[in-house]
Amino acid sequence: MDPARYAELFLTESREHLSAINQALLELERAARAGAKGGRTGARAAGGDTDVQAAVGSLFRAVHTVKGMSATMGYSAVAALSHEMEALLDGVRSAGRDVDAPLMDLLFEAADALESSIERAVSDEESDPRAADVTQRLRDLLTPAHPPAAPAPESSGDRPTRRRKTATGRTRRSRAHPEPDAPHGGRAEANRPEMSRPPAAPGTAIRILFDPDAPLRGARAAMAVARAHELGEVTAVQPAPERFADPEFGHELWLRVVTTAPTPEIERRLGGVGDVTRVDVERDETTPAARESSAPREPSATRGSNGQPAAPGGSASLQVDHGPKARHVRIDLRRLDALMNLIGELVIARGRLVELTAGSDDAALVETMDLASRLIGDLQDEIMTCRMVPVWQVFDRFPRLVRDAARALGKQVELEVEGKEIELDRSMLDEIGDPIVHLLRNALDHGIESPEERAASGKPPEGRLTLSAMRDRSAVLIRVADDGRGIDRGKVLARALDAGLVDAGTTALTDEEVIHLIARPGFTTAERVTSLSGRGVGIDAVQARVRALGGAVDIRSVPGQGTTVTARLPLTLAIMRALLARVAGETYAFPMAHIDETVAVTGASFAAVRGQPVLLLRGEAVPYVQLRSLIGLGSAAAPDGSGGNGAAYGTGPGSGAGGPAADPEQHILVVESAGRRAAIAVDELTGQQDIVVKQFDAARGGAALFSGATILGDGAPALIVDVSTLC
Repeated sequence: MDPARYAELFLTESREHLSAINQALLELERAARAGAKGGRTGARAAGGDTDVQAAVGSLFRAVHTVKGMSATMGYSAVAALSHEMEALLDGVRSAGRDVDAPLMDLLFEAADALESSIERAVSDEESDPRAADVTQRLRDLLTPAHPPAAPAPESSGDRPTRRRKTATGRTRRSRAHPEPDAPHGGRAEANRPEMSRPPAAPGTAIRILFDPDAPLRGARAAMAVARAHELGEVTAVQPAPERFADPEFGHELWLRVVTTAPTPEIERRLGGVGDVTRVDVERDETTPAARESSAPREPSATRGSNGQPAAPGGSASLQVDHGPKARHVRIDLRRLDALMNLIGELVIARGRLVELTAGSDDAALVETMDLASRLIGDLQDEIMTCRMVPVWQVFDRFPRLVRDAARALGKQVELEVEGKEIELDRSMLDEIGDPIVHLLRNALDHGIESPEERAASGKPPEGRLTLSAMRDRSAVLIRVADDGRGIDRGKVLARALDAGLVDAGTTALTDEEVIHLIARPGFTTAERVTSLSGRGVGIDAVQARVRALGGAVDIRSVPGQGTTVTARLPLTLAIMRALLARVAGETYAFPMAHIDETVAVTGASFAAVRGQPVLLLRGEAVPYVQLRSLIGLGSAAAPDGSGGNGAAYGTGPGSGAGGPAADPEQHILVVESAGRRAAIAVDELTGQQDIVVKQFDAARGGAALFSGATILGDGAPALIVDVSTLC
């Protein structure tokens, strides 16, 4: 069986371990630096520094796992690189090698080379030349006094073995360095379970036990079956090969092989697939099932196939410790996307059915429709929950990015990550990575000062950068904050004057004007272009991406204290609750997450502030706007049908200071986004509904007013209003 079929699973597992490697490297560097500040010479791992020891241990385990997986898959370049990393870490852990800056730089470079090598190996591309160079440098760094372990073999079958005869005449194979005996229930006990029954078929019975903690056990089982076919005719496989890809696949494999190969050859070939703890070969002429049928049964105990009594009340096959049942299943994201599309169509169909049955006199039909609606709603919630993943899956790669960027800029920065357990829809999570990268780079390059500049202003030399996630009603706030210099309004104004973006006589900018300017494409205050920033695409790219996701960006800056950028994102891109409103016969959808309230008011509730109409709502002046005029549909007809009553909507001569006339009653939506409110006038409110969000590209030159579209229950389309553009 071709191990390449497990390449995707190997890649997924490896990415998780690579993330763990980078996290452990950051922890090791931080612990070593703290140890050096505390006066511990060299921050030696063997010198009693618990934090360094813990970080080295985590790093060693992750690298060792990658090494074993890559050797099993036959990726020799990856195995060689990870082996040298493992050998060097073993020197740090056991021989007390100093954890200094050159060592850390080499380990970080090795981690990058390891990631590149894994991606190339899975894609069947040529090995990364950098990997061979880093491998050699790791090998050169190992001192002769502490030589590395034997080179990683292409398979673990080259390990020296010990063989001993059992009471039943079988030959057992074990590791050259077996684990010491452990108390009952420990690891050693788990690796020596009682033998279950082999399948009833002709040939030699062979049992293979894998390490219960080994990754890709199914791939190893498939390789064992393939090697068994080289030994002879395989007459039975237990469990069936179809179960090899099952996450609940255990660590025991039974084979029946008609072969004349000697027992040592069988052990060598099958034990070489990796992470095999034992190979049992039974050459009895008859099957265990035949022997059991002819042997007298003991009433007090059942005997297992190895001749030892099994536990009372249970069969021998129940004595194998398969470990805890797996409670998670890996699912291709495309299947979840397909499920979400189907539930979206089902929600649309539900809306149509609700409309058709609303006026029915058939009580049974109405009751059944209500039940179906609840079930569809529950199914929708479950599918959306399945797509929710914690943001740490994206956040975990940013500490390494900040570390490398800070070193390149000669700055000292400590990154704090908060709210890693907050969950977002998987499709949303895939989209927010690039905006966060832009925000972090801008904070590092423009925001946080150099250590000398910070010291001169009375700040600690190490800057503080915070990346956080938090829930806010039915949205998630992603926030990047720094304690740097803040936005230099003087520089912004000077650049804006040079570019002709503001009037020549302008001497000061409001907060809104500053934010509007720095978000313009190509606008930058950087004196020179660097690898991190200076091209004027950072904030502009963030706003464009976040708005395309149906969110909004808010920027707050205090000179000398720092800048905070907050991206407000919906939990999911697929389905949302919306309030439907009609204007000039067309239906528009407003996300319920942004609706504060709805009111019906008359002209007496309006006034003007600085020439702009506002709604006076419980003593608060809320900016007022007509959705009709924003869309460009003109003024509304008069209630008496005379037409052209522009005064009713603040467009005619009777509107006074820009506010509506006192006669007609208007339907108002009070919306909120990023702490700002607005009152939106519509013709009619038609109710709430779950809508399926369909992304679309706005027409060139059109108003940036809509974030998507949906299909209503009657089949008519409706545009989704981007509330952030109205506040």
